[in-house]
Amino acid sequence: MKILFVASEALPFASTGGLADVAGSLPGAVKKAAGKGWDVRVVLPLYAGIKENYGDGLKFITDTRVQLSWRNQYCGIFSYEKDGVTYYFIDNEYYFKRGSLYGSYDDGERFAYFGKAVMELMRVMDFYPDIMHANDWQSAPAVIYLKRKFAHLDEYNKIRVLFTIHNIAYQGKYGFEILGDVFELGFWDRDVVEYDGCINLLKGAICCSDKISTVSLKYSQELMDDYFASGLGPILRENAWKMTGITNGIDVDYYNPKTDTEIAKNFTSSKMAGKEACKKELCEICGFYSADMPIISMVSRLAAHKGFDLVSRVLEEIICTSDVNFVLLGTGEKEFEDYFCGLAARHPGRVSVILKYDKALSKKIYAGSDIFLMPSQSEPCGLSQMIASRYGTVPVVRETGGLFDTIRAYNKFDGTGNGFSFANYNAHEMMGVIKDAIGLYYDKTAWKALVKNVMAVDFSWKASAERYIDLYNEIANY
Repeated sequence: MKILFVASEALPFASTGGLADVAGSLPGAVKKAAGKGWDVRVVLPLYAGIKENYGDGLKFITDTRVQLSWRNQYCGIFSYEKDGVTYYFIDNEYYFKRGSLYGSYDDGERFAYFGKAVMELMRVMDFYPDIMHANDWQSAPAVIYLKRKFAHLDEYNKIRVLFTIHNIAYQGKYGFEILGDVFELGFWDRDVVEYDGCINLLKGAICCSDKISTVSLKYSQELMDDYFASGLGPILRENAWKMTGITNGIDVDYYNPKTDTEIAKNFTSSKMAGKEACKKELCEICGFYSADMPIISMVSRLAAHKGFDLVSRVLEEIICTSDVNFVLLGTGEKEFEDYFCGLAARHPGRVSVILKYDKALSKKIYAGSDIFLMPSQSEPCGLSQMIASRYGTVPVVRETGGLFDTIRAYNKFDGTGNGFSFANYNAHEMMGVIKDAIGLYYDKTAWKALVKNVMAVDFSWKASAERYIDLYNEIANY
């Protein structure tokens, strides 16, 4: 079986979020689980930072040209080996030597070029996969081009497409005035990409794909509801027969408290002294007066849909009425940045707010805190609750998407569960659950047992990779 994974980012090369974790881990997990008979490859844009950080390991393969409407653009092809998987990189500095991965005025053209380059890569490398596994709107043009512009060619005709939606909110919307000039699509393609009066690339990929996956089972069910579907509900319901949900995993070697070199001291579920050292270090970083209180942490983009509107309503009351410290790492909407900075100023030694993105510091927070708060309004999968669990930090989550699939509420009667959860998007319901968690923390015997439960859950890619292998086999037999 030949698999080509198409993505706009992948760890450790380039990352803005969960897609990078998936593209950096899933291909290797599939290769490991499937064995030697499977050829798994990945294609990414060659961003400037990749050249700077991995230039010595990149191997130049060849260069070619990519035709996009009236443009005839250079395309370099580089490769890199990781976990038995070949990663290809599409080189074009005009499109990919930018200060950030996304957010440029010409993102539509950049990823249209990338989609055409993927088709050209197959020809140049003589690698025509059985399955092309594309991800999110940035890879949608590759799906559309394969099915609308290349499917009449024998080499491309048998390629089947799995399209994974990581977050339905990002859809790749553009005006129809650039349908031909930028996307090289004709009026006969218009009905494929047209939705709500504009070009919608995600909609086009949904319609053109052979199978659709989401990053958790619950999210695949939620997307049938207009509340979660970000306007694409009718299209998703029309294509419901294609949809399935497979919960993401995490890289358990990278997130491993037993071997992690970026935390104060290593620990395991049977030898937890190292977590106390991690907590002590975190208290020093945050300037907390006392290390005896539980630490509630959040590592997140500061946005309303991440539950920060709930947190901002009740957190000060929790701080004032409970023996607890709070630390936040992240950046985002100014309204929330201002609120949390004000809270930290009013409660020095109890509240620490760090407005930046820092991967190494995030691991210190996961390892050193006791309770991890993730009250999302919607969460396709979520990785932070799994990472926190890996480091023995008990998640408090809202029951949505992947949070529902991965965290089972603690049962005080039989001691089962691996966290705390609440159902309704309600600040005081959340506060009640947080106070339950704080109360249990001071019952050292019960808390120790819960932490063991939390750390015992297998969040590796193994089970997910096996489900993807079954799905690839199903699609290949269409």
